[in-house]
Amino acid sequence: MTVSRTAGDGAKAQRATGKAGENSAIELGELAEMLGYPLKRAQLKIFDDFLRCMAPLQLTPAQFSVLLLLERNPGRNQTEIATTLGILRPNFVAMLDSLENRELCARVRSVNDRRSHHLVLTDKGKAVLARAKKLVAAKHEARLNELLGPANRAALVAMLTRIAEEF
Repeated sequence: MTVSRTAGDGAKAQRATGKAGENSAIELGELAEMLGYPLKRAQLKIFDDFLRCMAPLQLTPAQFSVLLLLERNPGRNQTEIATTLGILRPNFVAMLDSLENRELCARVRSVNDRRSHHLVLTDKGKAVLARAKKLVAAKHEARLNELLGPANRAALVAMLTRIAEEF
């Protein structure tokens, strides 16, 4: 699908191609002016690029985020990591199961609270994360930096951070 502007009112339109009778533009109307719509479209594009970049390592954006947080915060518990990333507990447990099955991280039972588990990267997890960080920097983030430029990238990160923290 391509996004184009209509000549008449400047409103964005989405064009569906490939089937007979679907070559006329779909008017987005107010949707084109709502912040959530381009944010979601951008997120989908960014995640798609990230997944292509991480295909050799089979890491999702959420898994990569977990590994990054564990690297910077070894020994934090599951709840702290899940809350920081905004991941629901059942989804986080399933993700940890997957990461643990791949021997990328380990749950260590807390000595103070047997119901709680601390999370740590394994040696294999550290090696995979190091490789992932190189791929992300050289490919994914490099493409975004080229598209936006340093000043726009920094401004976008600041604006998105503000929305996430204050909205």
